Amino acid sequence: MTPDSPDIQHVPVVVVGAGPAGLTVANLLAAAGVRCVVLETETRQFVERRPRAGVLEEWAVRELDKRGLGERLLGGAQRHTACEFRFDGGRHRFAYGELTGRHHWVYPQPMLVSDLLRAYADERGGDVRFAVRDVAVHDVDSDRPSVSYTCGDTGERRLLRCDFVAGCDGARGVTRAALAGGRARVARHDYGIGWLALLAEAPPSTDCVLFGVHPEGFAGQMPRSPRMTRYYLQCPPGDDPGNWSDARVWDALRLRLAAEGAPEPVEGPLIEKRVLDMHDYVVEPMASGRLFLAGDAAHLVAPIAAKGMNLALHDAFLLGDALVARLMRGDDSGLAGYSEACLRRVWDYQEFSQWLSEVYHGAAAGDAFRAGTSLARLRRLFRSPVAAAAFAEQYLGGAEHY
Repeated sequence: MTPDSPDIQHVPVVVVGAGPAGLTVANLLAAAGVRCVVLETETRQFVERRPRAGVLEEWAVRELDKRGLGERLLGGAQRHTACEFRFDGGRHRFAYGELTGRHHWVYPQPMLVSDLLRAYADERGGDVRFAVRDVAVHDVDSDRPSVSYTCGDTGERRLLRCDFVAGCDGARGVTRAALAGGRARVARHDYGIGWLALLAEAPPSTDCVLFGVHPEGFAGQMPRSPRMTRYYLQCPPGDDPGNWSDARVWDALRLRLAAEGAPEPVEGPLIEKRVLDMHDYVVEPMASGRLFLAGDAAHLVAPIAAKGMNLALHDAFLLGDALVARLMRGDDSGLAGYSEACLRRVWDYQEFSQWLSEVYHGAAAGDAFRAGTSLARLRRLFRSPVAAAAFAEQYLGGAEHY
């Protein structure tokens, strides 16, 4: 190796990205005795504080717990069994727990990432390298793939030879670009709307998630803790959060969440304001050669239906198990069927997100026909047991669990 050559190391799996998908894959590999290296372009402090919402479906929490990764979650998450729709000036509680016997867990994504990092890096001694730069994947369609990167501490260029690459580095990561570059189709959808995401140091006004469907735009409330509340307000795509003074935010929330007999939102300091443009994409297939994508690297589902973290975990369970089977037992079947198995759930959740978007946003579309059909869908949920059961199944994660 010449002085200009990268430092070379071999490891069975390189995981690119230290989010929920990448860290779950890494924990499954470590638990099975399979060595891996996790590469992350951000610092540990950043990934443990990155602002993200956190609704977890019951099957996902059960699966985390079964694998020894759910103890802190189950001790600190909020269990939700109902949500409330507000439309036509009224309050409409949808008690999906009574209807199905199932529930949701609310647990902010940064807390889950901290739990997974603690399990992998601190308890299992796993190798995770933060603040790396210039990550690149090589030769993924051969049997000798590799990943190169620049060490954030020393500035040295390093090369990891491996058997497999798990691409878990999100929408802007290098692994998605590597697979999509001629190897896959990327299907996209733009909703043409934005959401102003807000975090308030204030208690929630009710004990459950609220969805306000209003001619001025959608509004949502998600309890985070007894003292913190996440809010969403529909806004133009690309809107500047600076356009939303605190006074304007609280006026809009009071208007859009108003209902007869309902308490108003409790005001408090707004410690976060950012605009999310609602769009989706799906990379198909999610694998090429020795490169397998998971989470947002493979698909983005707008937060309309709160499915993103659940899809990431579903991918990670399938991919982690499949890699263990291949590396420990020589069983290729899980990797061969990985993309197809993931995409069935991905497309199901994408379709539900589209359906729910029309429910949430149709009233504010400036189109009398869309407003009418949006309200028709909402009314049907509360007068048709069949419609209610179908909605609950999709809202809670579908009948086909992991």
